[in-house]
Amino acid sequence: MSSSVLRNAVNGAKKAATELSQFPRAGEKLHGFTMLRSKHVPELELTALHLQHDKTGAEHIHIAKEDSNNVFSIGFKTNPPDDTGVPHILEHTTLCGSEKYPIRDPFFKMLPRTLSNFMNAFTASDHTFYPFATTNSQDFKNLMSVYIDATLHPLLKETDFTQEGWRIGPENPQALAQGQDAKAEDRKLVFKGVVYNEMKGQMSDAGYLYYIRFQDHIFPDINNSGGDPQKITDLTYKQLKEFHDQHYHPSNAKLFTYGDMPLSDHLQEIDAQLSVFERINGDMKIHQPIDLSGGPQDVTLQGPVDPLVDANKQYKTSVSWILGETSDVVESWSLSLISALLMDGYGSPLYKALIESGLGIDWSPNTGYDSGNARGIFSVGLSGVQETDVPKVKTELQKVLREVAQKGFESSKIDGYRHQIELSLKHKTASFGMSLLQRLKPKWFTGIDPFDTLAWNELMTAFEAKMAEGRYLEGLVEKYLLNDNTLTFTMSPSSSYEQDLIQEEADRLAAKIEAIKQQAGGEEAAQKLLEERELVLLEEQGKTNTEDLSCLPSVYVKDIPRQVNADEFKDDTINGASVQWHETPTNGLTYFRLLNILDNIPEELRPLVPLFTGSIMRLGTKDKTMEELEDLIKLKTGGVSVNYHIASNIHDYTQATEGFGFSGTALDRNVPHIFELLHKLVVETNFDSAEAVQQIRQLIQASADGVVNDIASSGHSYARGVAEAGLGEHGYLKEQVGGLTQVRLMTSLASRPESDQLDDVLAKLKQIQQLTMARGHLRAAITCGSDVVQANTTALSNFLGSFSGSPQLPPKGTRTFERNLKTFYPLPYQVYYGALAIPTTSYTSSDGASLTVLSKLLTHKHLHHEIREKGGAYGGGAYNRAIDGMFGFYSYRDPNPVNTLSIMRRAGQWAVDKQWSERDMEDAKLSVFQAVDAPRSASEVGSGRFVYGIDAALKQQRREQLLDVTREQVREVAQKYIVDALDKNAERAVFLGKQAPWVDGEWKVEEMDVKAAGAVPAEEA
Repeated sequence: MSSSVLRNAVNGAKKAATELSQFPRAGEKLHGFTMLRSKHVPELELTALHLQHDKTGAEHIHIAKEDSNNVFSIGFKTNPPDDTGVPHILEHTTLCGSEKYPIRDPFFKMLPRTLSNFMNAFTASDHTFYPFATTNSQDFKNLMSVYIDATLHPLLKETDFTQEGWRIGPENPQALAQGQDAKAEDRKLVFKGVVYNEMKGQMSDAGYLYYIRFQDHIFPDINNSGGDPQKITDLTYKQLKEFHDQHYHPSNAKLFTYGDMPLSDHLQEIDAQLSVFERINGDMKIHQPIDLSGGPQDVTLQGPVDPLVDANKQYKTSVSWILGETSDVVESWSLSLISALLMDGYGSPLYKALIESGLGIDWSPNTGYDSGNARGIFSVGLSGVQETDVPKVKTELQKVLREVAQKGFESSKIDGYRHQIELSLKHKTASFGMSLLQRLKPKWFTGIDPFDTLAWNELMTAFEAKMAEGRYLEGLVEKYLLNDNTLTFTMSPSSSYEQDLIQEEADRLAAKIEAIKQQAGGEEAAQKLLEERELVLLEEQGKTNTEDLSCLPSVYVKDIPRQVNADEFKDDTINGASVQWHETPTNGLTYFRLLNILDNIPEELRPLVPLFTGSIMRLGTKDKTMEELEDLIKLKTGGVSVNYHIASNIHDYTQATEGFGFSGTALDRNVPHIFELLHKLVVETNFDSAEAVQQIRQLIQASADGVVNDIASSGHSYARGVAEAGLGEHGYLKEQVGGLTQVRLMTSLASRPESDQLDDVLAKLKQIQQLTMARGHLRAAITCGSDVVQANTTALSNFLGSFSGSPQLPPKGTRTFERNLKTFYPLPYQVYYGALAIPTTSYTSSDGASLTVLSKLLTHKHLHHEIREKGGAYGGGAYNRAIDGMFGFYSYRDPNPVNTLSIMRRAGQWAVDKQWSERDMEDAKLSVFQAVDAPRSASEVGSGRFVYGIDAALKQQRREQLLDVTREQVREVAQKYIVDALDKNAERAVFLGKQAPWVDGEWKVEEMDVKAAGAVPAEEA
């Protein structure tokens, strides 16, 4: 076959995935479904099909696209009847076993039996959905079968409800189970449950609390689907089962498939599962927000105090309007554009009026335009507000809106956002199907036509027609925002809030126990009853590692190719810099990265690098304001950035390189603008302007504001960062710029008085400015089409020429690490976050592959069961970062840290003693290759080669090592790197949370209260 014929055949095959003629026409039937309509969307290179199941009425949208990363989702309308969190708890319990897969936790047992690159389940405010993504067709069939059976035919055992939802039980049932004389603290009765502890953790987050209480008032018709811990304990097992019967039914379902796999195969399997049901009337009620037409409403509630923020700036307040029907997609999109024009960027009118003016520190969590409901909601709010300034926020906001309506929006700013849309359409991500699902799903469940949100070209044409009529956007501002039909929602700080929560829980627990005493006939009988129930659950949980899993489908390691086609790269030297070229079709985009590697950034400067990279995107230059620079970035690029760079040495994990990273994306014709903007931002940012001190202070305050909540959202990562910082160079450097050390620095700087001119900070930022484009070891990577290589070479050469002068850096000495085996950070959380880290070996060691497999074995076969199922934490597991030479354990939203730490310390010996089966090894390797072979977008290809030097030969070597890991090798590395290391005290453990008696003299307690400090790192002598 000639090359041209072959090429035409390939193109024809590709076309077939989206060719309308291959699909049924409207009204035609296929495997129990009727085609309602179809739509080809050329700008997204996809065809959308809308079908309905004949027997049950279930809706199905299929997006046909030439994309091997196929997606499935089944979702249900789940309007919550109260605040008990029944939709959330049901989401958990449906995944604990089903009729076809009657084992404990088939969802988590499937995680290591699949090559999927995404598996999860989500509870939204009024619907619940279960999505996955995979490139393997057998895997797709397996997971679809598990997901549909789990949701439509769950076992919903009472023990699953008590494990995942809530129960009362002894704090340490293991002590009882061992038959020993349990201590009083072991028998102490407490509330338990995975969701209960998850939501206690959520409610510790002041940002989440503000948002969810705001939702309570803007949508009084919709209850808290996640569950309020104070109400979760009212939910009964009977209510859970009834809610499933009423809501998890095909007549109440919406299914979604995406990708290049045949629709016919999907429908055949889905019809077989749905057809056993009869049609019912589903709960498709669309809830409406509060009616504000009668005039302004004000609500003030109490919330927690942030101990790391100025005590005088603890208020959060927002003003909200109810807008039009979101089914008008042109108007709704236009309102989202107005929201961006008003608030996006430092040059936006509302940022200037509300934050730059000092009224607040940052936007409140509900700020922006919310189009996910039947009616749009527009909110503008601030956190970090003084009590006396709360009423000023609304006054200033209304003033700006009147000015904007009168003056109008600049066309260049609108063009900038339209340019960003053009770029987003061209940028092909590896997770396009998942992002499409996330975009369509909320509107679909709200009764909005999902097809309307797909057709960008049609939307833009309609928008342009509206704009041509004149004053379109300004008219929308006048129509919806120049009135006082508003909800002002304020949260004031209460110093007793945390203690009140603790007391409320204690009172609620006492009341529940008293009721059980009455039923059981006394205190002793009640204690015995609750202990016996806990032991029954413990016995049930114990079956998880011994039960027969043969009913679960699986793909196999033999399905994983031993060798994969290597991506092609070209290496070049331009203007003294090493350049990696990846020539590939990119839809007219160029992706750029550059590293300026420096031997040793001074200790006193490194922690301020994040503030520097924030400052250059805030201050502006002598000839351009930041507003003008932001407009240029939006008009000419897809974004530019400068960041701190750090990378471990793959040949010696005790060594690491650091420096500055530069990146940018643009249409091919605009590539020179990337380099011009990066140079201008770094070299010309004006740290001497009259506004510089105040602008930097606001950056610092914004960084410190809500930091307690930020830590809680990924507390285990912060704990892991501190643990690894005491074990090696990479961990130490990384923690300084992104961990609790960085948090301490920002909160201490934020505590300085307004009179402080930040002279020491400014001096160091200027030093960093000089260092950033001093010529270190330069390496660049460009991904683009072959036709623009020459033009990009010229532009890159010019940019590289602007790096000049040798950086003046101190000699690199040997670092000694402070070795605290146990460190505790007291923070105001109701649950704990922890990590234990151990140094291992370099990436090029063959042991790295065995350690990676071991981490998966421990997570899926041991730690999930012990820490989550039995311990009640929301998450826990093991990790191996082969490139950094670190192995470790973590727990997340953990009510039982003492037990968890004990489990972590014994995990290595457990792995040594375990007789691993071939099935165990299969599962672990499949789990590893989910990430190894996950699809990557063009911009990500080659990043490991560029940053670390992991070339095709090393990648192939590691691939084969991972596939060939044996049971003996797993036990060997468990003994060598975990058991022996712990015997030598080579580890470091870190926990965050409320200080309790178990934090004894063995722990070093690191207080985070740094208000009195306020010092930047001093220069070393």
